[in-house]
Amino acid sequence: MLQDKDRIFTNIYGMHDRSLAGAKVRGHWDGTKDLIGLGRDKIVEIMKASGLRGRGGAGFPTGLKWSFMPKESDGRPSYLVVNADESEPGTCKDREIMRNDPHTLIEGCLIASFAMGAHACYIYIRGEYIREREALQAAIDEAYEAGLLGKNAAKSGWDFDLYLHHGAGAYICGEETALLESLEGRKGMPRMKPPFPAGAGLYGCPTTVNNVESIAVVPTILRRGAEWFAGFGRPNNAGTKLFAISGHVNNPCVVEEAMSIPFDELIDRHCGGIRGGWDNLKAVIPGGSSVPMLPAEVMRDGAIMDFDWLREQRSGLGTAAVIVMDQSTDIIKAIWRLSKFYKHESCGQCTPCREGTGWMMRVMDRLVKGEARVEEIDMLLDVTKQVEGHTICALGDAAAWPIQGLVRHFRHEIEDRIRVKRDGAVEIAAE
Repeated sequence: MLQDKDRIFTNIYGMHDRSLAGAKVRGHWDGTKDLIGLGRDKIVEIMKASGLRGRGGAGFPTGLKWSFMPKESDGRPSYLVVNADESEPGTCKDREIMRNDPHTLIEGCLIASFAMGAHACYIYIRGEYIREREALQAAIDEAYEAGLLGKNAAKSGWDFDLYLHHGAGAYICGEETALLESLEGRKGMPRMKPPFPAGAGLYGCPTTVNNVESIAVVPTILRRGAEWFAGFGRPNNAGTKLFAISGHVNNPCVVEEAMSIPFDELIDRHCGGIRGGWDNLKAVIPGGSSVPMLPAEVMRDGAIMDFDWLREQRSGLGTAAVIVMDQSTDIIKAIWRLSKFYKHESCGQCTPCREGTGWMMRVMDRLVKGEARVEEIDMLLDVTKQVEGHTICALGDAAAWPIQGLVRHFRHEIEDRIRVKRDGAVEIAAE
């Protein structure tokens, strides 16, 4: 269990003062000048050694990502862009940082921008996050007034400006290149890669796009050392992590815990257990709506909440948004609802996704009602394979994976529903 002294986000529940004065009391903005004084190379080296992997879903090593930025400018400015577009269903961790602990993010933006030679950073915040935007903007204004941002930021000798940009509520803008398009004032549609953002990103300049949590933990890692952060979790799955647990648990919550925590410990310790007891568990989506669900038997028996273990189970940690479903859940209808979401949010640029998401949703609609034929289950699976991996961005994968997880683990339920509808419930009962 993570001890209180090791928590990075000490005001995640908003119980304390979120202002600059309150943040300083909790240890933020302490010796920021000295952290920047370590120099670009040293900061990147520490981030690599800490083992921090991106907290936005993909889990790419953060220090390595920063190292892709050019060491010397070719005349173009460099930018850091913080992805605060948290639109993945089930995910609600970054909003707690921005609403209750905004100075962790602001200080992280300054240090991370310095580490990649950027004098400006843009935070792209989700359209629906009105109160979060207000809290974050107020914190940015405070930091400017205190001389922590702007010319000679925090007396470090580094000039740095931080801008907050409000999106309009499009899920696709959570994809980094679509976010950049939106930030430039165009329709949020993903770009082809290469070029990657580190070569040509915002306004054609070298850019790194990082998740809110990935940036907010940076100052604490630098203060306490890479070894401290790397001491949590299994190898290659280091550090502390915000888990957002929703669904059929007794106490849904957002909690900071050590990576690689066993699933049953996470649920029992922080959520008061599964609603109706562990025998009532049916399935879990472990990392936000786009990762395949896992059945109760997999999650009950020694499940470990980290990138590698969940990938071995053909799912993923994603954003660590844990959606718990008990026996009362209509599992087919739940996945239909996600199919409807992805169909609605597809930008329509790639044919497999534009056509496939609608096709999958309509078949799922018939499966929910039991009106499909059994052969259509395999046909649906085949369509998910045609969408997965054949699109510019990962939205096609995100639409395909929940359906693949459903068919992989709950095919019998789909077939039973079709038979009941076809043969009538009376004959099934007679058997």
